[in-house]
Amino acid sequence: MNSDREAPLGEHLHELSRRLRVVFYFLIASTIVIMALPADLNFFSTPLSFYTPLISLVLKRITHDIMPPQFSLVGYTVGAPIELYVISSLILAVTVSIPVIAYEIYQFVNPALHEQEKRAVGPFVLSFSALFVIGAAFGYFIIAPFTLWAMVPFFAAVGAQPMISVLDFYGVVFAMILMSGLTFTFPVFLVLLVRFGVIGTQVVTRNRRYIYAGLFVITAIITPDGGPIADAALFIPVILLLELSIMVAKRYEKEGAPTKLTWFEPEARCRFCAAEMSSRVRFCGKCGRSQL
Repeated sequence: MNSDREAPLGEHLHELSRRLRVVFYFLIASTIVIMALPADLNFFSTPLSFYTPLISLVLKRITHDIMPPQFSLVGYTVGAPIELYVISSLILAVTVSIPVIAYEIYQFVNPALHEQEKRAVGPFVLSFSALFVIGAAFGYFIIAPFTLWAMVPFFAAVGAQPMISVLDFYGVVFAMILMSGLTFTFPVFLVLLVRFGVIGTQVVTRNRRYIYAGLFVITAIITPDGGPIADAALFIPVILLLELSIMVAKRYEKEGAPTKLTWFEPEARCRFCAAEMSSRVRFCGKCGRSQL
């Protein structure tokens, strides 16, 4: 689209659908290639022999790195291995397709960006990607293994054999990696909001207790079975990243940036006792006097 003119809504929708089709086709093609790609490239010299697919090697590596030896993987249903094979290939394809997805998103919004906003895209993408990779690695090597290891004593306490469905196991692992990666990217958005003057760093520093409480709830949801130690293992680095992002954000903070969240302000105050009240209420709930 031409960035020098305003395009009608229909043209925007057409542009969006075209870029979504590019992402969709690339994602489908990547999934098919990953499903068929052999782990050993020597297969191409003897194509008639049976080969081990690449995704199978990836799943075995995940099992080796994360699952405690006390656990046993079971299929439970006939279609579970096939379902896992397709889902895992799709997840890996999404990972491979991230540069294409990011490029198409940027090209779609690029005409609407100001010069200052365009200069912020590069650092934002790099910071987001780096923190997401670090968070995903943290979830893979720390959170996911610890969560499963924390469940072993409970199986022993009730005299049960530690067994887990392949779909449940890999579902938990993939979810923890994704959520841990996204949680680590929270400071990037804070710096971005401060840089564009949406909020000031004082908003964060004054509401630390509420932000900390919200982040702890989020980390507890991500690690539901790991206990308080697993919660703290994710909560502490996120808090350290938050404090670091505050220091970075202060470098970009504009003069006159908002120092409080105006959407938390009361709609109105009583003109007699100054108590907070809704603008739709006629009588003050504290002093009982009419505002008319």
